[in-house]
Amino acid sequence: MRIAIFTDTFHPDINGVARTLKHFTNYLDKQNISYKVFAPDSHSNEYISSNIHRFKSCSFFLYPECRLAFPNLFRIKSELEHFSPDIIHVATPFNMGLCGVYLGKKLNIPIVGSYHTDFDYYLKFYDLQFFSKILWKYMNWFHKPFKKLFVPSTETLTQLKSHGFNHLEIWPGGVDCELFHPYYDKTTIYQQWNIPKKYLLTYVGRLAPEKDVKTLLAVAKSLPADINKNVQWVLIGDGPLREELQNQAPENMTFTGYLTGEKLAEIYSASDVFVFPSPTETFGNVVIEALASGTPAITANSGGVKNIIQAGVTGYFCETGNVTEFVNAIIKLLENDSLRNQFGIEARNYALTQSWDHTFSKLLWHYSDVIKEPKVQKYA
Repeated sequence: MRIAIFTDTFHPDINGVARTLKHFTNYLDKQNISYKVFAPDSHSNEYISSNIHRFKSCSFFLYPECRLAFPNLFRIKSELEHFSPDIIHVATPFNMGLCGVYLGKKLNIPIVGSYHTDFDYYLKFYDLQFFSKILWKYMNWFHKPFKKLFVPSTETLTQLKSHGFNHLEIWPGGVDCELFHPYYDKTTIYQQWNIPKKYLLTYVGRLAPEKDVKTLLAVAKSLPADINKNVQWVLIGDGPLREELQNQAPENMTFTGYLTGEKLAEIYSASDVFVFPSPTETFGNVVIEALASGTPAITANSGGVKNIIQAGVTGYFCETGNVTEFVNAIIKLLENDSLRNQFGIEARNYALTQSWDHTFSKLLWHYSDVIKEPKVQKYA
């Protein structure tokens, strides 16, 4: 099998799409499966591979980590014809994705895709709701040629069905349980990050409106004094609201910027509770990473995270933006050590069933199914 992947974001970009695709290409390397990735250049071009073809780009205003490329269509067409892929996987609906769709149809290569980002929900956080109808028309048109469209959760599948999408298949994300685990030394981590408090509460993600981080700030300021004096917040990530949040943050809140690899895994592992108010997730990679680390999660009752958390077993759901519900859930876990520990054990056990290898082998099965379909012959 030979796979061409078209995406508007890829490693070393830090977002769910880029990280998922990097896990996927790592898996393909292990399986000795040939692939080519067509992607924009990144903020940092430190990652170089003969399998990656990059193009000049600029940031997309709604999502700076996702970039608008200026692809050379003739060069891509030549590369594709030379590589002769069996299938094209389109991961994003921007310029690189458009190239993948156009060339797939032109060269009669079957096209599949994956749906990672709920841009319609994003519009609400940027006061751009009036674009919603236009956005859905475009998304329907863009995905119409796909033989299969992979979505990360039943929530997203239901949403897309309601907007007339077809050929939908659930393809959930996975987690690396060898990197993310509960067994890092908590005392050492507390010393490294100068955490003077008893409890560590963590958020990981973009510091941006669509993640509802202002609710997170309100929650931190609303904890009762007797609880708050024992709490240290660590916010991992960056984005357009970082400066505003830092200016308004309480003294017990630390901002680290983006962390990756073992540094990120250590913080998850040392955390007592993971707090994630974002209502816009199609899956929730950071949530399942927290669970793999044995850390219970308190999240918004919205989007794909509803398929990850088992309420009352591995964490709690709170209504989007409801500060009181988030505060009460945090108090319930911090005041009951045995309950929090039991949630952590159940969280880890669940994550162990969600390996990347399992989800990628399922994806390749779907690829094979598509490739076996008879091709429609085109005549000049």
